[in-house]
Formats: sequence, C-alpha cells, structure tokens
Amino acid sequence: MARSPTADAFRAIAEPRRREIIALLARGERSVNDLVETLRLAQPQVSKHLAVLSRVGLVRVRKDGRQRFYRLNAKALKPVHDWVKLFEQLWNDRLDRLDEYLNELQTKGKPK
Repeated sequence: MARSPTADAFRAIAEPRRREIIALLARGERSVNDLVETLRLAQPQVSKHLAVLSRVGLVRVRKDGRQRFYRLNAKALKPVHDWVKLFEQLWNDRLDRLDEYLNELQTKGKPK
C-alpha cells in the first residue's frame, strides 16, 4: 500500500507554507482568518495546509461557534527534533574547525 505524502511530520513540514503556519502557531493559538490574513493566502489553501498538519497531529483545532482556532502540538515535532539532534555534534565540530581556520588566517595575515 502506498504511503500518503502527509503520513508523518517529516512529510508535512517539507512544504514551506506549512512550516510558516507552524512558526505562527508556535507563538500561540490563531484563527483560520488570522492565518489567512497573515499568510496572504486564500482561505481554502490555508485550510488545506491545516488539514494536513492536523492529520499528522502537529496542530489541534478548537471550535468556537463558526470559527476554528488552531494551536501547535509541539510534542508531535519530537521525531523531527530527535532526528536533527543527531547532526548537532557534526555541525558543531564543523563550525569549530571553521573558527580555528579563520583564526589561523587572521594570525597569518597580521604584520610582525
């Protein structure tokens, strides 16, 4: 059986607009209308992105009358965080080496 492109958090956050929505929701609960206005997208587009994020558990929805309010479920981002964390030491090592190299270049370039 083929897997849906929205089957997990990794696939859901692969789309830049969904990452924008997550960043906005990280600051607090937002209505669909607020997201539409902030993102300058049509309401159906925002709703489609929110449906994907909701399906994989990255956002939660609260209904208040006719309005829907969305909030981030940061716990669902843990698999992404754990995966990225694997590379943290690699990045730190490379940045340290770059810093050492730049210091070496500066030292060589100073007049005696």
